[in-house]
Amino acid sequence: MNRVATFGNYQSALLDLMKAQTRAADAQERVSTQKNATDLTGFGRQSETLTALKGAQSRIQGFIDTSDAVVARLTTQDLAMSQVSEGVAGLRTAVGNVLSTDSAGALMLELEGHFQAIRGGLTMKHHGAFLFSGASTTTPPVTADSLAQLAAAPDVASVFVNDTLKTASRVAEGATMETGFLADELGAEVFEIMRDIQLFHAGAGGPFAGKVTEAQKTFLTAQLARLDQAATGVIEKMAKTGSMANQVESITKAHKAQLNSLDELVARRTDADMAVAITDLQLSQVAIQASAQVISQLQQVSLLNYLR
Repeated sequence: MNRVATFGNYQSALLDLMKAQTRAADAQERVSTQKNATDLTGFGRQSETLTALKGAQSRIQGFIDTSDAVVARLTTQDLAMSQVSEGVAGLRTAVGNVLSTDSAGALMLELEGHFQAIRGGLTMKHHGAFLFSGASTTTPPVTADSLAQLAAAPDVASVFVNDTLKTASRVAEGATMETGFLADELGAEVFEIMRDIQLFHAGAGGPFAGKVTEAQKTFLTAQLARLDQAATGVIEKMAKTGSMANQVESITKAHKAQLNSLDELVARRTDADMAVAITDLQLSQVAIQASAQVISQLQQVSLLNYLR
């Protein structure tokens, strides 16, 4: 004689249905997120390893972000130095033209224009901060607004108000680069020459107007040699800026390769196998349907079926 226990059958069928629904929800989550879990708890013993890998990723990404900011600053810095270099080159050309033509009619006008160009390069900003002011990024590093103000200053050093702290950036573990320059490093030499020319023009040797005298030729010849030296100094700093930019880009390239490797390691532990996840989802849906069908059939089971 068969024993019929409706409650036990219902309980077993409901448990099977709930298990199938749980498996379906888990599979659905893996399919939608493409991850094996959405938090560290779901990864169990691998959570510590994942925490370490995530920390390394964040650290390296921080270095990459810093390097990108440094490269952007160096690019603007190179542009500013190029403006200073062009100003020095233009000044040298103007002096050379005076010596070759024996005429200095437009020399002081050109001198003022080149002073403004050089001053513009020295006071250039990057993201709202003065490039060559050191730590005093909100203060213009040059106080003289014109050649006359430069000549009226007690000395060239007094027109530069930048501090002595240069910009430094940590671009890698144990690697800090000093990437900044100061305005007085770039402009003091050429400002000294321009100030001497202005004072000579306003003093006993001037003015520079019309045909130049022998004393003026001798003076300008000496300034031409000084301008060559000043131009070389600016070009050397531009070359150093380019070298630093290349070094930072090389470091960034290495960091990106390392970050890609870490991404792969994390992905191996966190990314779901989509083929398996989809298969699990389909199987769990079949299981849900089967469990639901069993429950439906149990509703039709009656003791009368056994008494007939």
